[in-house]
Amino acid sequence: MQTLNVGIIGTGNIAPAYIRGCAPFDVIELTACADILTDRAQAFAAEHGLAACSMDDLLARDDIDIVINLTIPVAHAEVSLQIIEAGKHAYCEKPFAVDRADGARVVSAAQAAGLRIGCAPDTFLGGGGQTARKAIDDGLIGAPVAATAFWMSRGHESWHPNAGFYYLKGGGPHFDMGPYYLTALVNLMGPVARVSSSAQRTFSERVATSDALMGQVLPVEVNTHVAGTLEFESGAIATLILSYDVWGNHLPEIEIHGESGSLSVPDPNRFDGEARLLKGGTSGWAGIPLTHTTNIGRGAGVADMAYAIQSGRPHRASGDLAFHVLDIMQALDESAAQARHIEITSTLDQPAALPAGLADGVLDA
Repeated sequence: MQTLNVGIIGTGNIAPAYIRGCAPFDVIELTACADILTDRAQAFAAEHGLAACSMDDLLARDDIDIVINLTIPVAHAEVSLQIIEAGKHAYCEKPFAVDRADGARVVSAAQAAGLRIGCAPDTFLGGGGQTARKAIDDGLIGAPVAATAFWMSRGHESWHPNAGFYYLKGGGPHFDMGPYYLTALVNLMGPVARVSSSAQRTFSERVATSDALMGQVLPVEVNTHVAGTLEFESGAIATLILSYDVWGNHLPEIEIHGESGSLSVPDPNRFDGEARLLKGGTSGWAGIPLTHTTNIGRGAGVADMAYAIQSGRPHRASGDLAFHVLDIMQALDESAAQARHIEITSTLDQPAALPAGLADGVLDA
């Protein structure tokens, strides 16, 4: 398998995780980076052995096959379109775009150019998520009939050095953390057909307490508490709560309830964790031995796309998956605003499960 060269646009808070996560995979090699802040790009390049470029120069390089787009959410669609226009495969940090119209433009452009478009999160490829997927595929809980998914916090202004964008268009808990939970649910249960929700913007502004922004007032433009119901094409129903307005909770991240048992799914924002099983008619939960490696990180989706580019198979953290998740997230806002169910018009084939027992740094059997 040929090694594909990869560039990064955006060297902010999440970029080091991609350096670590891409490193184990021989199918990709990070070679260059760019950032709107030239000094930041140069420092990042020096630290990680990359070439620092302007964005235009990076896109013009003939030796780069894939570009990872780590810009802020409102720039995701436009930067992805520029990557595709430059003739390169694009892999974007979540969310795919800030609305479905922009997301659809990216999907259409990639299809027209014969290029791949991928998107985070790829956490569902980790050992915890794939072990849970195998448990469902193997029938350990029977057909899923219901699910719950909860992520609740007080927001990111207490720690993030640039928290303001989390409260502007493209932010909010459903566009920030929702992609992890919705991607995990689609991976485990297939596509969503209809949603309904209630949502609110609880506070019109937030006050930052991080070292970088201490005392700065952050305006809030988006819903910060979203409570939704997802109806899957299979007929299963999930309850979802995502919030920036909660001080603490004891709720599980994700549980899937089937005809013959229940499954506790690890944190979908991580690649590791223990899946636990409760068989019908018993009273105790038991851990499920890992069937897939947890020695995996951000960048696995990029590597999986690199394999797929060369073999011709579908890649798992795909643009179709990311667009479906975007469609659901926007529909949650629309349902709350319009006080009605919203049909999800996008769909996709459930991503293929990873083969069990793969060696570290390998994603194809």
